[in-house]
Amino acid sequence: MQTEATLAQSDVSELDLVKRSQAGDTEAFDELVTRYRARVFSMIYNMVHNEQDAWDLAQDSFLKAWRSVGRFRSQSSFYTWIYRIVMNVTIDWLRKKRVKGGDAEFDDAIQLTQIEPASKTVPKTEPLPHQMMERGEIRARIEKAIGQLSPEQRAVILMKEIDDMQYHEIAEALGCSIGTVMSRLFYARKKLQNLLRDVYEKV
Repeated sequence: MQTEATLAQSDVSELDLVKRSQAGDTEAFDELVTRYRARVFSMIYNMVHNEQDAWDLAQDSFLKAWRSVGRFRSQSSFYTWIYRIVMNVTIDWLRKKRVKGGDAEFDDAIQLTQIEPASKTVPKTEPLPHQMMERGEIRARIEKAIGQLSPEQRAVILMKEIDDMQYHEIAEALGCSIGTVMSRLFYARKKLQNLLRDVYEKV
């Protein structure tokens, strides 16, 4: 069990690494990369579904972070800051790949009373032995459906459903308002539910 002193030391350690990185210490930045590369890769992979592309985008993101680290002001956690860079790099890449999908979005003007915060996004299935084949097919359908979302909608779905981030954390990471996050999430869920209507009926 970590004591308050240990936790404080951990916080100071990261802040120290950031300060050293800002002073040009590449080894300190490498330590920050080591701490977060697995989470960064996982998020990118869930966005692009290709291992090589995910590693390339992760490397591009960390390179951009290194070049920009002098502008980090500790107003948020380093991970939130780098997460925003990762999302921008990945979404830009997806746009260039002409990934299509997603419905028109309202922005902050959306009627948030229409949104059911607890609405089911994707079906959850138990890994029972006799259902493994069907489960694999369902997973493939879900991944295909997510792939038809716009990059922005895909990002908020994955942050909410995979990383279990809060609305304000997603907004901070993407550099947009909470209203925009809720709007994108609403339309992403709506489209997934339409695409997976037959899947919902089976689970």
